[in-house]
Amino acid sequence: MDSERLETLPTEPGVYLFKSERGRVLYVGKAQNLRTRVRSYFQAGGDGRIRVPPLVERTRDVDVVVTRNVKDALLLENELIKQHKPRFNVRLRDDKQYLALRLDPRETWPRLTQVRSFKRDGAFYFGPYTSSVAMREAVSNLRRIFPLRSCSDGTFRDYARRGRPCIEFEMNRCVAPCCDRVEPEAYAELVEGTALFLRGRSDELVELLRRRMAEAAEAQRFEEAARLRDRIGAVEHTVERQQIVAAERVDRDVFGLARRGGEVELQVLHVREGRVVGAAGYGFSDVRLDEGEVVGSFLGQYYVGSGERQVPGEILSPDALDDGGALEALLSERSGQRVRVRAPQRGRLRELVETARRNAEVALARRLEARESLDAGLEELAERLGLGGPPRRIECYDVSTLNGALTVASRVVFQDGKPCKNEYRRYRIRSVEGADDYAALREALGRRLARVEAEPLPDLLMVDGGKGQLGVVEAALRDAGLEVETLGLAKARDGDAPSARVRRSGGLKAERIFRPGRKNPLLLAPSSRGLLLLQRVRDESHRFAIEYQRRLRQREGLLSILEELPGIGPRKRRALLRELGSLRAVKGASVEELSAVTGINARDAETIHRFFHS
Repeated sequence: MDSERLETLPTEPGVYLFKSERGRVLYVGKAQNLRTRVRSYFQAGGDGRIRVPPLVERTRDVDVVVTRNVKDALLLENELIKQHKPRFNVRLRDDKQYLALRLDPRETWPRLTQVRSFKRDGAFYFGPYTSSVAMREAVSNLRRIFPLRSCSDGTFRDYARRGRPCIEFEMNRCVAPCCDRVEPEAYAELVEGTALFLRGRSDELVELLRRRMAEAAEAQRFEEAARLRDRIGAVEHTVERQQIVAAERVDRDVFGLARRGGEVELQVLHVREGRVVGAAGYGFSDVRLDEGEVVGSFLGQYYVGSGERQVPGEILSPDALDDGGALEALLSERSGQRVRVRAPQRGRLRELVETARRNAEVALARRLEARESLDAGLEELAERLGLGGPPRRIECYDVSTLNGALTVASRVVFQDGKPCKNEYRRYRIRSVEGADDYAALREALGRRLARVEAEPLPDLLMVDGGKGQLGVVEAALRDAGLEVETLGLAKARDGDAPSARVRRSGGLKAERIFRPGRKNPLLLAPSSRGLLLLQRVRDESHRFAIEYQRRLRQREGLLSILEELPGIGPRKRRALLRELGSLRAVKGASVEELSAVTGINARDAETIHRFFHS
């Protein structure tokens, strides 16, 4: 960078963008003083930011955007990172993958539901949970203590019409509000207890239950008192298994960082009411920034970029943050309470950060071990299959048809052994009549290869099938004038050689790998890392195709039912679905609700209602 150009930069707060020779954004950062911050990157022996020489070497220009204050710069930085996806920034890509529980006390009979984001809609949100298994286990244990309903509204109404509760009532996992087996006041107490427990306020919950138990015993409601006694014991037993990390009842998120070269792992421990109630990990590769910048950029995206994430009263960071006061002010403003961002250096709080760091070390070691295993599998595939190199990026195609109807194809993409779901594609096959898998595959490949400039070819293009399907792939590539490594993966037919058998859901089947120019298929050992990866990719493409076909089948079935409505044409059918939302809602709608739909008159409403309820 020209030193004269640096001296012309403003000294106000704002955001700076490092750009390459082609104008691509390499890095986005924020600063209280733009000129001082940007100049520090290019001064030899400066303040340590010269630790990123690859970034400095590639930078040919710097753009700046001046803001009113650092708080606004923090918001703008997150938006620009999302927009440009700079390679030198730490980017939080899996912001919504973790699950949460939602409880809306305004419902007549509230229930816990699974969601993937927090919203400001007046409901209570609890989480996040790092896996659906952990969340289901938590809910299952909780329903033994506080047996709220778990059924959908439609199922609830169905059992209410029957007047008979479901098996959940017999198992003491629901109090059957659908059949009036519980008073609204008693159910509200269960909702209150559920919320207190999930918030970690177990001491307050136990005290509340003890008070109610004493009142029930004094009024000689001994069965109720016994139930409350058992509930207290269950709460105390569950709380004993939670790790207590602080004597004071405080809410905080504790972050720890582990690093090996360019590999970075960040772990967050969610502490509520002094107890660890959850944890989450985030891994990043090829990171060339120092720890302070990594943590600062991550926290900005974690809390500010999400916009819906629950913010505790205290955030513990492993390193002091540049412009940490701006983050404090912004989070305090958004959460409606004072939020402190601290980097403790000693004492009990530093021990908490060390605990998070140790968790990050374990997660990083596991990730690197898994990567070594993946690398070994890719090397094995390259060697055994005669590929030009390890297939780090794999595409797989599968075709699914239902007796020659609703034919679909799918594409899944794996990068370094992990699915890239934002690059999955579905293809509705329209040019093929009847059950012709080869023609359907040819159409899907033709549509994909026509976009090769926007979507470059992978290292390996595979198909679920044998010689025939592989031949279609090769022909499509020849017609397009393209070259890429290909293979077909298929289970052995009955009567084929029994070697290299692997256990699948349909029993023991050998997996055969077909390659161009080879008469006989290749067989890898069932324990082969490479074969297991190919199976994962193939099974995912099959699942994705079946899921799409099932969705189309449901849609076709829904439309076929609506087409039976006398005197109701396509426009009115679309209006019914658009305004009522589903076929079930159309079925359950009253005459007045049907009449309120655009284009549906009173006679139409009577006809539709009579059709579904005659």
